[in-house]
Amino acid sequence: MVRIIYRIQYMTMLIPEIEAFLQCQTPQSWIDWALEHPEELLLDHANCEKKAAGTALTLMFRYPEREELLQHLSRLAREELRHFEQVTAIMKKRGIRYRQITASSYAQRLHKHTAKQEPEKLIDSLIILAFIEARSCERFYRLAPHLDEELGRFYTSLLKSEARHFEGYLRMAERYAKQPITERVAFFAEVEREAILTEDEVFRFHSGVPKAQHDLNPAVATADA
Repeated sequence: MVRIIYRIQYMTMLIPEIEAFLQCQTPQSWIDWALEHPEELLLDHANCEKKAAGTALTLMFRYPEREELLQHLSRLAREELRHFEQVTAIMKKRGIRYRQITASSYAQRLHKHTAKQEPEKLIDSLIILAFIEARSCERFYRLAPHLDEELGRFYTSLLKSEARHFEGYLRMAERYAKQPITERVAFFAEVEREAILTEDEVFRFHSGVPKAQHDLNPAVATADA
């Protein structure tokens, strides 16, 4: 009982700052779809953790002169890889084989608006990554109460790190921007909101509203198809 009470209190304390940053909540239809497809949820979650680590490493090589950014990204990449190991360990216990699956259009919908020139390109990239981390945190929060004890506890444990990643990316954007980032944050907030509320053909961790749910079979859409 003590553990459950602590978990609820922790979740209540964390979510307001994420909700203030995002322009909409995850639709209930996405939550229902996730609960009906736990294998796809875990598969794409694992892939998201791996991609997050890869993105951090890519930025480290792209911006080697940004010392503070390098240190931040190095810590973040290690943490994301640890999360990948944790997700795949849970998958193994549940008899789910890890495999690559196709991504949703979520990240592409954000990244296509990235500036072409520096330093605006870096600033936009960091803002976008802040939104991705914030949405991850919000979805862990929305899902956790509906999951079994092991997975619910694990998703709750990720809230603090995801919130920290979101805050860190936003802080780095402010650190390296030559002017206030308020307008760009507001712009990407609207783009992100539209991405979340737009219908998607396949269910993924960051997908929008599932389209024609009864006709879709996410397990079929693999990267090898």
